[in-house]
Amino acid sequence: MATQVAAGNPPGELIAARWLILLGLIMASMMEVLDTTIVNVSLPTMAGNLGATVQDIAWVSTGYILSNVVVLPMTAFLTARFGRKRYLTFSIFLFIISSFFCGTSRGLIEIVFWRILQGAGGAALLSTAQATLRQIFPKEEQGMVQAIFLMGIIVAPTIGPTMGGWITDNYTWSWCFFINIPIGLASVALVTTFLHDPPTPLSKAKIDWLGIGLLAVGLGTMQYVLEEGQKNDWFNDPWILRLAIVSGLSLASMFAWELSPRNATPVVNFRVLHNRQLSACLFLFLSLGFGLFGGIYIFPVFTQDILGFTPTQTGLALFPGGLATAFSALVCGRLLNGSKPLVDLRLLLCLGVILFMASMWDLGHMTPQSGQESAAFALLIRGLGLGLLFTPINMAAFSSLKPQEIQQASGLINLSRQLGGSFGIAVLATYIGNMTQFHRIHLLPHYTSGNSIFESRLQGLTAMLHIHGSSLFDAKQQALGIMGQTLMRQARTLAYDDAFMLILMCFVATAPAILLIRKPKPSAGPAQGGGH
Repeated sequence: MATQVAAGNPPGELIAARWLILLGLIMASMMEVLDTTIVNVSLPTMAGNLGATVQDIAWVSTGYILSNVVVLPMTAFLTARFGRKRYLTFSIFLFIISSFFCGTSRGLIEIVFWRILQGAGGAALLSTAQATLRQIFPKEEQGMVQAIFLMGIIVAPTIGPTMGGWITDNYTWSWCFFINIPIGLASVALVTTFLHDPPTPLSKAKIDWLGIGLLAVGLGTMQYVLEEGQKNDWFNDPWILRLAIVSGLSLASMFAWELSPRNATPVVNFRVLHNRQLSACLFLFLSLGFGLFGGIYIFPVFTQDILGFTPTQTGLALFPGGLATAFSALVCGRLLNGSKPLVDLRLLLCLGVILFMASMWDLGHMTPQSGQESAAFALLIRGLGLGLLFTPINMAAFSSLKPQEIQQASGLINLSRQLGGSFGIAVLATYIGNMTQFHRIHLLPHYTSGNSIFESRLQGLTAMLHIHGSSLFDAKQQALGIMGQTLMRQARTLAYDDAFMLILMCFVATAPAILLIRKPKPSAGPAQGGGH
């Protein structure tokens, strides 16, 4: 709306347009985040339809995240090169078109190709959208605006698996992609109609091809290692080891080149990390991504593996937590709104950390006998904690930035959250596997003939099976099999509990970063909107 501001349009029209732009950007961002999880439940069905193995079909998710991670740090460069409105509109169209062709794909290579393009288009739907909101809304409205925007980003991954399962069960997996088309068209209509670029010239600086190449190789190989490491036994696999080395060398070279005085036009301006408050917020976002995506990964697997929940029951268990997140995010936004916020955002951060850690402590003490009611309260507290964390961290990260740094910082913020989630899933998957074996070894001595409780249960099971028609020998073998399954179930339960406690310890380790966040200065007055 910058051009309209210059033309002297009345403030009421400008504010109304801002909220319509917000609606369009929320729809675009929710599409992007939802597509990271909505297809996960449908992967087995997709594998059967496309003639792919279970291992190969995982590239439908891996390809999307990989391209998204690579493009995210470059969104500031692409926005400056092509213009905010043009780049955002192109990205939404790319996302819509890729979604359509994903849904019509009839082969693995075809769908992975379109998923990679979809992930590349999705990068701008978060970082450029968030930076745009910082530029078109005045400072005193940022608390509520960021809360509304982030509400969709936090809630979407929670409802994604449930929605994907319901669509797959009642329609076909293709509709997991087709639902993006009407949402995307509505979003692009609002953005193209009401969003206008500020009257600043587009960047004509020399393109940093070396930086782009090192960035793509470094982040691409790192994401591949994180996605495939668990399945390939990590560094015992020669390809995983080689790619990890390539990733480390590429990223180190990229940092050196991007910060070098010889590079006049870096594709990623890491100099914004000199801002202590932004660096602290990026550190907190890594932890948040670890907890958010890691928790979403663990809980459904735990409930369906140990508690015997159906996907629908799992979704219903997660849903109240999503509502709690939406509620606390809105309350948080209201408290932080205005030129003089009602509450110091650092207090909200501390409360959010405490609530999240309390929920992880509760989930870390689940048993095979736990039911939906046992997890409901912990998930509710977890949801409240997440809502109290995301909005204040965003407010703190952007409040200390210069206007020209906002786009670059937004890309790094969303990258840190995405990488935190990738690290979380990779680390927790490996940790659960290792701890399952650890607990199995330590429980095994209790499952021997020298243990009176074991003997009593074995004899009881044998007698029951014998009564139901099995021979005495077969009944004992079947009883031993059941006891072995019980042993593994208890070992897996303890491993999942340990994983929740690992998330808790991650938050304990990163919480001191809150001390680096300064109390925001009160706004001197309403900020100008538009493209400033």
